[in-house]
Amino acid sequence: MTTPWVLHVDLDQFIAAVEVLRRPELAGRPVVIGGRGDPTERGVVSTASYEARESGVGSGMPLRLAARKCPDAVFLAVDAPAYEEASARVMETLRSLDAVVEVLGWDEAFLGLDTADPEASARAVQQAVLDATGLHCSVGIGDNKLRAKIATDFGKPRGVFRLTDDNWYAVMADRPTQALWGIGNKTAKRLAGLGIATVRELAQSDPHELAAQLGPTMGPWYRRLARGVDASAVDATPYVARGHGRETTFQQNLTDSGEIVTEVRRLAERVADDLRREGRPAVRVGLKVRYAPFETHTRSLTLAAPTEEAADITAAALSLASKLDRDRAVRLLGVRAEMQHKPST
Repeated sequence: MTTPWVLHVDLDQFIAAVEVLRRPELAGRPVVIGGRGDPTERGVVSTASYEARESGVGSGMPLRLAARKCPDAVFLAVDAPAYEEASARVMETLRSLDAVVEVLGWDEAFLGLDTADPEASARAVQQAVLDATGLHCSVGIGDNKLRAKIATDFGKPRGVFRLTDDNWYAVMADRPTQALWGIGNKTAKRLAGLGIATVRELAQSDPHELAAQLGPTMGPWYRRLARGVDASAVDATPYVARGHGRETTFQQNLTDSGEIVTEVRRLAERVADDLRREGRPAVRVGLKVRYAPFETHTRSLTLAAPTEEAADITAAALSLASKLDRDRAVRLLGVRAEMQHKPST
């Protein structure tokens, strides 16, 4: 008898795996991808192979630090078109299966399917992806999307793991709250301040107290996460980007306010070009700044009306830039525009 299941397919070390397919001689070696592939330059790690991760290299880490942690690593430049092409082939393979496919990003997707043997279905998915692309993936099996997503981590690499209502507390109860999909370090610290450190403690917490401390919507929602509750369906609607952003890491810190204004203006104009190509106006503009040595801040503002005009996007970005600390050297700047949900017609 078949029953509904959710599979979460997550490609193992996706970007690094794509690079190893292109350069088989790198198999088994520590590989780090980021920036222009030069660890003497400023930039951050986009991803690292498992071999590099064993030396402590992680995404978002400065390339120079990665080089110190793993001096034997091979450093490669980011090649987004190659990863997009590989991702498209993976998603095409998943869509060829008898399942509903919801794409989450370059390297992961949910599959909704009816099956009597979800483990066998998961193994079939892994084999189909491997045969079509040469890439390995891990598959989480769940009775909902939340549990399937979390299950994948227990199956990595190249494995399969099932997480359902039957084993939820046995697997998750004593894990920290940030083990839940949807709870990051910042929220985990807020929960810790309330005396809540584990999934069990969050699941057993008072929803009224959570609502009072964390908000009427988010507080109870965090408790539902801890209980493994998720009613959302696997949705095959094509992914639509929420926004476009551009950022630059400077090889030399910017200290002159005029240079900072020039860079913000340049980034804003590039973002406006991205918006015009997609035909969707922005409703909100954000500015990201990373002060030397490595302290990042973001701020944003809502526009008076939706717009694709470069002048409006730039004006908003410059308004945010006017609030930067002029006494601090700037290592990175980024501009992002959040768009209306539906394309304009």
